[in-house]
Amino acid sequence: MENTYVTLNKENIGQQHLCCAIVDKKHQKGVEVKKNWLMDRFEEGHVFRKLDERGKVFIEYAPLEKAWVPVTGEQYMYIYCLWVAGKFKGKGHGKALLRYCIEDAKQQGKSGVCVISSKKKKPFLSDKKFLISFGFQVVDTIGEDYELLALSFDNTLPRFTESAKRQTIENKELTIYYGQQCPYIPNCLADIKAYCTEHKVALRLIAVDSLEKAKDMPCIFNNWAVFYKGKFETVHLLTEAGLRKILQ
Repeated sequence: MENTYVTLNKENIGQQHLCCAIVDKKHQKGVEVKKNWLMDRFEEGHVFRKLDERGKVFIEYAPLEKAWVPVTGEQYMYIYCLWVAGKFKGKGHGKALLRYCIEDAKQQGKSGVCVISSKKKKPFLSDKKFLISFGFQVVDTIGEDYELLALSFDNTLPRFTESAKRQTIENKELTIYYGQQCPYIPNCLADIKAYCTEHKVALRLIAVDSLEKAKDMPCIFNNWAVFYKGKFETVHLLTEAGLRKILQ
């Protein structure tokens, strides 16, 4: 049986689930936040395409000029997330979704497709090895871990912004920059606030609520970025254990 995929739009988003938070009721507030965010992005060319089944199988991408990331370039598509989980792994869905994005970019006359990854596999970032198999190449780096990969159709290349390469801020307290795109963020923020209140940890939360703010980030950013003592720490959403590790 041939797989069927669905591309979200203003007409069908109310009846469709968001794959990443499909089974966890505690993240439903985040789902509504994300759906509202998506409604404002569709006219900009933002694409959320998923398998038409109850599972975590989707790709999300947008024109780089409108992508809420500190990456600059002309006529590129930027991939926010490509996720295939659980029983759907190993069935070709990742390849099918990535090929769809690449063909979409070509049909729109784009210069290529880019995505943030890392030297070693990290949660919430696309797998470098998989992307390299499609012809993506490392075109820019930040620090020792994070990389910008691109599949160029015309030899032009995107880059991280200069601000993103700073990876430091003046503020020394625990500082978290967060977006509205990931359904897990609202609940994660609530947990962090509760922990910091209980343990008397100074916390500064900064909402990245515009394209301009996202492009001007002082570090790598893909919805979430954590600083402590003025130093960039991670793009990983924090569990209590992860937060304790940073604070120690």
